[in-house]
Amino acid sequence: MSPSCGKTGSPPERASFPGICKEMGSMFAQRLRALTKKEALQIVRDPSSIVIAFILPLTLLFLFGYGLSLDAREIRLGIALEDGGQPARDLARRFAGNPYFKPSLAASRQDLLPGLVTGELKSVLIVPQGTSAALYSGQSPGQNPGRKAALQLVTDGSYPNSGALAENYTLAAILQWGGELSRTSLPIAVEPHFRYNDGLESRYSLIPGIMAVIMALIGTMLTALVVAREWERGTMEALFSTPVSALELLLGKLIPYYLLAIFSTFFSLALAVSLFGVPFRGSLLALFAVASLFMMSALGQGLIISTLSKNQYVASFAALLSAFLPVVLLSGFIFELNSMPFLQRAIAAVLPARYLVTCLQTLFLAGDVWPLLIPNMIRLGLLGLFFLAVTLRYTKKVLA
Repeated sequence: MSPSCGKTGSPPERASFPGICKEMGSMFAQRLRALTKKEALQIVRDPSSIVIAFILPLTLLFLFGYGLSLDAREIRLGIALEDGGQPARDLARRFAGNPYFKPSLAASRQDLLPGLVTGELKSVLIVPQGTSAALYSGQSPGQNPGRKAALQLVTDGSYPNSGALAENYTLAAILQWGGELSRTSLPIAVEPHFRYNDGLESRYSLIPGIMAVIMALIGTMLTALVVAREWERGTMEALFSTPVSALELLLGKLIPYYLLAIFSTFFSLALAVSLFGVPFRGSLLALFAVASLFMMSALGQGLIISTLSKNQYVASFAALLSAFLPVVLLSGFIFELNSMPFLQRAIAAVLPARYLVTCLQTLFLAGDVWPLLIPNMIRLGLLGLFFLAVTLRYTKKVLA
């Protein structure tokens, strides 16, 4: 018998460390692929995700784009022509031919002042008797030497912003009329230019803010319903019995909704440019980077809400409040942050939407201004990592 006949076989080889890492990586990829496929199929089967990703942006763009405007158009102005001279009639014709005003003429102030009470008029311009004579003589209608013609402007102050806007537009038209009457010219000629928004259209700055609202709602609401739906259907307990780790569960739920949110962002961009004619001067790559950084925090915030609530109704309500209100009130796209008290500015400094609005307005109106974009993108990335870290830590506690 040969010596080798008594051997039962060579001892099994020990698995090398690279082999173990390769096998673990393969198992991680398989589980992640399975979870991602599961969530993708859930998106296709669940109509609410399609509604949030595509119908919601279209609805919000129509509502905000056409319903929200900070432009002065057709200011309801009453003009009391108590003076019938040629200069007074020229002033009335100037307002009649101005697209910013919708004038109503009357011979007496008593006929127009009640319109301020009922809301039919925003302002009343009173041209008193003797105005034309005072313009030619250099005296006021009250025969006070050294004064010019005294016009009176009465404005409804119940809405301070619109009242101040109406007053400023009216005074500008009056000053222009007075400058033409004086027939004098200054040695300095001022030619105004407005960069980034030549026509001073408010929608040019509002549409990027509306896109920020859409991105915040989509990113938060899409994932806010994910885990809550699992709890309601009882499938979360089934996931606990599998060898799925917290990281795999988190990535498996984030990746499909991240791709859907990015696609919805570019869909909103196409609607904004085609429907409202807002120029987009930046690059699509920069928009993709900004949207990706913001979605880190939005999706993470939605998962935190979903994990804590365990109920789809509560999760959707919490997502709506936490995503919509901060973007509208504290992001700066409607209300100027510099005019807010210190406490509100401090809260806005830790909100991702505040930096998203700045990036979107820059990309739309100015282009790829990297000295402005990079600091805001860094802040977006840090806030996104914070939200994802909190989500991962809480998910580990749930799976433990």
